[in-house]
Amino acid sequence: MRRINHSSRFIEECYSRYPKQKLGGHISVIRGVSYKPSDVRSSVDEGVAIILRSNNIADGEINFDDLVYVVQERVQNEQKLKPGDIVMCGSNGSIGLVGKAGLLKDNMPNTAFGAFCLGIKCKETILPEYLNTYFNTQVYRNEIESMGNGTNIINIRPDNITNLSIPIPPVEKQMAFVEVVNQADKSKFSDFKSRFIEMFGNPLSAEQKYPLKRLADCVDINPRRPQLSLSDTDQVSFVPMPCVSEEGYLQNVESVDYGTVKKGFTYFEEGDVLFAKITPCMENGKGAIAEDLINGIGMGSTEYHVLREKPEVSNKYWILAFTRLPIFREDAAKNMTGTGGQKRVGESYLSDFRIGLPPIEAQQEFEQLYRQADKSKYLN
Repeated sequence: MRRINHSSRFIEECYSRYPKQKLGGHISVIRGVSYKPSDVRSSVDEGVAIILRSNNIADGEINFDDLVYVVQERVQNEQKLKPGDIVMCGSNGSIGLVGKAGLLKDNMPNTAFGAFCLGIKCKETILPEYLNTYFNTQVYRNEIESMGNGTNIINIRPDNITNLSIPIPPVEKQMAFVEVVNQADKSKFSDFKSRFIEMFGNPLSAEQKYPLKRLADCVDINPRRPQLSLSDTDQVSFVPMPCVSEEGYLQNVESVDYGTVKKGFTYFEEGDVLFAKITPCMENGKGAIAEDLINGIGMGSTEYHVLREKPEVSNKYWILAFTRLPIFREDAAKNMTGTGGQKRVGESYLSDFRIGLPPIEAQQEFEQLYRQADKSKYLN
């Protein structure tokens, strides 16, 4: 997907036009949470905080993949993150990763950052979006790579950041720049998983934006196959597991005679969401919306759960995004049943899973973002 080059825009519009000032007068820099292995928990629960690490910073944004959960006693109030805070990698064995920064855009209760990271909180004189753009310029990278120190692990200190001098326009000029960046961002959608978290919150958090509902009350799970008027020679789409891509699309789907697959295979319809319930497919995030099915009907692996949107309640793109979230799949993996390498996510687990249900209008807004990204996925 083509990315908007905001760093070039920053250099062109801001870097040479405004006097440079030390960042120390405009931000505070906080060290991350130190914790022991005994402080780590397996999932979010009461009294547990989410800890972001350097792997949760990419392309100037925060993602919520591969999280660590730590008892809240280890987290100081100043280390708790709020929307507009920036998380930076402060220590790493690779100079190319030290200093990478990402902006937390939405409210994520009970979220902090680990000891190898720095937290940056902006004062009223500098906008977080403006500063985060600077942190993703080559000018900044050159500064960071000239100051890293350490033999095996390269470190930057809080004062390394506060002593940086950057152009700081008046706030109204920063706001105009940020508005241009935000408008450009509407045309890209690089990570629907992060956008889901931003819009709807962490589905495993103890605090939710929306009322908690059983998933079975939000979607139809494995709906019964209706009586079909198809003959054995009528064509339907055949979708074995390899046809579900890691990116969330169907690929290389073939047509078959209905008579060859009407028994022993899973039935689904146009617009249904396929959720791979077997290891390792579930853990690898396999899932897709069934689209362009012949006669509107698909037959496929018995290792799918079929999730169907309920009109006025749920949207298929919201369902797909939720079921592909790594934080959800990590929880599902802990509740799989069976032995050996063929454990499965049970239907009862899905049915009883409680999730904050956003209004259908918010889900539809998410769908529009998803579709916009889909239109541009082939752009270079």
